[in-house]
Amino acid sequence: MHAVPLGRSSAISIAALSLIGVFSFLWPFVAPADSFLVINSSEAPLLFAIIIPLLLTTVFSQISDGVLNAKAIALLGALAAVIAVLRPLGAGLGGIEPIWVILILAGRALGPGFGFLLGSISLLASAMFTGGVGPWLPFQMLAAAWVGLGAGLLPKANGKWEIFLLSLYAAIACVAFGFVMNLWFWPFSLNLPEQIAFTPGAATGENLLAWIRFNITTSLGFDLPRAALTVILIALIGSPILQLLRRASRKASFGAPTVFAGVERIS
Repeated sequence: MHAVPLGRSSAISIAALSLIGVFSFLWPFVAPADSFLVINSSEAPLLFAIIIPLLLTTVFSQISDGVLNAKAIALLGALAAVIAVLRPLGAGLGGIEPIWVILILAGRALGPGFGFLLGSISLLASAMFTGGVGPWLPFQMLAAAWVGLGAGLLPKANGKWEIFLLSLYAAIACVAFGFVMNLWFWPFSLNLPEQIAFTPGAATGENLLAWIRFNITTSLGFDLPRAALTVILIALIGSPILQLLRRASRKASFGAPTVFAGVERIS
């Protein structure tokens, strides 16, 4: 049984948040030239930085309503603390970040709901721990939540096929995280060459190509090492960690009702 089962209301909340989240990242490609977002492109990240936390709070309450018990909270807190401590170790090292191994394996072993919560909460805890709080943080929280959610939604597989599936997912997710995160600041970056700059009012295809060129020339050197390290670690230690997490989930009996046995009165 998953640590945080995804009920219907939780799934609807995550889907609604994700739709708004997708727009918060992709608005440069879909917003009309005369829209508020394009005209005030420098203020758009601040607008979404306010909206996303409010929506995340709603989703948290939906997921935790009646299914997030003390055992799941304890495990969630422990894993989030591990990620928060590990994340600074990869800062400035060419994108080498071991945290994605934990997030992906936990999402796989403990379910999409747990992965969604762990991704967002761990990035928040890391930012509080390192002082990395800023308008970029809500975007990081949402993107990491998607990585954990996606790991939990992967199709069933066992043994080496499961490790292969997780490795393939990790490679895609780690690169995609970097590409997506560039969208929070790329539209209002100044003094960029025309070939990689956002052009307000330009055709969607034109801006899309500029964004791809921007990713390749600026962040791919960080994204590929992040993906490579994650894939290697999953291949080496993924199986025992999955077994450990699943054993912890079984022993904790997430979702099992707590029963208090009667105490015999001694007269």
